[in-house]
Amino acid sequence: MKKVLAINSGSSSFKFKLFSLPSNEVIAEGMADRVGLPDSTFTIKLSDGEKHEIREDIPTQEDAVQKLLDLLQEYHVVESINEIAGVGHRIVAGGEYFKESTIITKDNLQKIFDLKDYAPLHNPAEGKGIEAFMKILPGVPQVGVFDSAFHQSLDPVHYLYPVPYKYYEKYKARKYGAHGTSVRYVSNEAAKMLGKDLKNLKLIVCHLGSGASITAVKDGKSYDTSMGFSPLDGIEMATRSGSVDPSLLQYVMHKENLDIDQMIDILNNKSGLDGVSGISPDMRDLRKSDSERAKIARDIYINRVVRTVGAYMAEMKGMDALIFTAGVGEHDNDLRKRVMEYFEFVGLKPDLQANETNGQKFISQSDSKIKAMIIPTNEELMIEEDVVRLAGLE
Repeated sequence: MKKVLAINSGSSSFKFKLFSLPSNEVIAEGMADRVGLPDSTFTIKLSDGEKHEIREDIPTQEDAVQKLLDLLQEYHVVESINEIAGVGHRIVAGGEYFKESTIITKDNLQKIFDLKDYAPLHNPAEGKGIEAFMKILPGVPQVGVFDSAFHQSLDPVHYLYPVPYKYYEKYKARKYGAHGTSVRYVSNEAAKMLGKDLKNLKLIVCHLGSGASITAVKDGKSYDTSMGFSPLDGIEMATRSGSVDPSLLQYVMHKENLDIDQMIDILNNKSGLDGVSGISPDMRDLRKSDSERAKIARDIYINRVVRTVGAYMAEMKGMDALIFTAGVGEHDNDLRKRVMEYFEFVGLKPDLQANETNGQKFISQSDSKIKAMIIPTNEELMIEEDVVRLAGLE
């Protein structure tokens, strides 16, 4: 029986899910963590709920890939690695080069590394992950599923920045967005729940996790999205600042004697919820804290969500449904409540009892003009389906 791996690689980790065909059942999932660092771990959870955690050095991505394949055989998830018929990789930035999911070869793999400026925290790690799988599983199709691909439907009004046009012509400096794979899944699920054709809906998807973005989906396509040239732009996030006045950055850089690379590192890794609160990048910690700065950090986050949803609603001249997904969106009922309350004036009637708990469902009243929903994201399923289609595994 054929199997497909869906991989999400980070700089020192990768998460995986193994799907069985043709049922699309997840038969194993887990992650390699702290690859190349002390105290490496490998966690694998089997379909019967049995979970194993192995603590041993994992020096490289190749070692992590080999460990994954060894464990899949050790626990008889597969009897032979030949059962793995394809591997799909989540990749953040495809630029204008990768406009859709694509089979990755040695020829186009370099392009993923070349696009590192668009997603410096992601693309290099994702490229190295693909290299490792190519070496360990030669001949097995490797498919890149690009977060930015879903946003290729943006028009120039939404993807261009009001800077000299030559920067777009020479360097492709424009908005690319991210989280497109998640938005694609969630939008289709929303249409099913609403019993309507996706092409006839105006949806706003709030993908709120450590990285966070908001996307307006109109006529089944990405209409606008809050992340920009890189995943640093948009709303406040766990450690990322979101949108900031460039002149403020220049001012701080002069005062602190920082160069641009140092400033970008601060914006990516020391800002957002963590930077404002001084406590934690985790919403759960801030919600429990009595600190005034923790409260302000949450308030800024909610304000930026509301501001962006409101702008997209105005642009689309309406909104059929407001959707919450990803770690914060799926689990922070207080945040959902506070966001929904802002849109009561346009006909959203929150169902506060339903909102108290999580899981896929409506959290608006039955007569609400605008529906509100929780839809847990499933990027891995989208990746698996693209591997099956592109590798001809139907």
